[in-house]
Amino acid sequence: MEASTTVLVIGGGATGTGIVRDLALRGIDVMLAERSGLSSGASSRSHGLLHSGARYAESDRIGAEECIEENRVLRSIAGSCIRDTGGLFIQLPEDDPDYFDKKQAACESIGIETRVLDGNAARNLVPGLSSRVERAMWVPDGVVYPSRLSAANAADAEDHGGTVYPHAPLTGLVVEDGRITRATLGGTVDATVRPQYVINATGAWAGQVAAMAGVDVEMAPSRGVMISVVYDALGPALNRCRDPDDGDIIVPHESEVVLGTTSVPVSDPDTYEEADWEVEKSVQECAKMLPPVAEATEVRTWWGVRPLYAPDEQKSARRGISRGFFVLDHADDGVENFLSIVGGKLTTYRQMAEAVADRICTKLDVDAECQTATRALPGANDPDRLDTFVTHYDAQGPTDADIVTNGAVA
Repeated sequence: MEASTTVLVIGGGATGTGIVRDLALRGIDVMLAERSGLSSGASSRSHGLLHSGARYAESDRIGAEECIEENRVLRSIAGSCIRDTGGLFIQLPEDDPDYFDKKQAACESIGIETRVLDGNAARNLVPGLSSRVERAMWVPDGVVYPSRLSAANAADAEDHGGTVYPHAPLTGLVVEDGRITRATLGGTVDATVRPQYVINATGAWAGQVAAMAGVDVEMAPSRGVMISVVYDALGPALNRCRDPDDGDIIVPHESEVVLGTTSVPVSDPDTYEEADWEVEKSVQECAKMLPPVAEATEVRTWWGVRPLYAPDEQKSARRGISRGFFVLDHADDGVENFLSIVGGKLTTYRQMAEAVADRICTKLDVDAECQTATRALPGANDPDRLDTFVTHYDAQGPTDADIVTNGAVA
């Protein structure tokens, strides 16, 4: 099959589907290709935390500002793609109280709402919380169901003229005279596509896709484990109030909680070790905040790979790499019609998509405003409809497998 499109988006996670939706709503002919079902990469292999920005407030102000802005947007447009739980940052006796104070001050300076609770008040709010908790800070964290989010974005894109192929792996790019002239897609599509512009939204795989066009994108992927256990008594998400480390996040679902996570460098986002020590340490550390999870029944365990971008960083220092995002225009690398979007977080996917769509509109001389910050996702308040989208686009993943099952609410 031969096809042409104004914009070809490679990668069907939250960011890629956000881009195809944004461009379709602006009236641009756009096509998306994903290799293994929507959100099958990092998006649906995360812990699913809807960040308030508090986790990064004292260390990465820009990233924190992006998170709180998009946290508020998603609460208004995403409906049952998210769950409003709130979150607590937990201080144990071995945790530096100055770090807690600095985090609170940073949150306040950014505009992230906080409320400090003493240990007893925190335990009243969270039954089962450790007796060792000295104080806690409430922040507006929440939960994201990524398979619903990606599928709803894709559905809206197709409703507005876009095309989404959830099983169409990119097999090659042809560059001629400084432009990508052809992209070959396999899988269920088996097509040669002639695009005006190509957007690389493949997360941890961005370096591999860029290499197909002869471009170097320096990714520093890092794996992390998540463990879902049976536990239905947790209300808010829990974060350990210390420098980010292994086993410092607990994310509530309905009858389960997700424990995580680790950060271990990987050279290939498709092939890496899944080490038992990561599971054991994550459970052990999370149980310091919420002891009952140590004995809770394990439901499933999975690893995800963070799409960290580090052109000038020490690749071994994964925890210190910015979680902000970057739009790379490869005209600077000799390929005029090729962009990559790297870094970022699930929470900021829509803002990332808007930044890319703005850049494309400038290149195409299209005068159309972004609508995605105010326009609700289709089916936002209809979980059954959202899960029909999930089934249609084969968008399920382990993060929300307990919530979304075979197109119906679990």
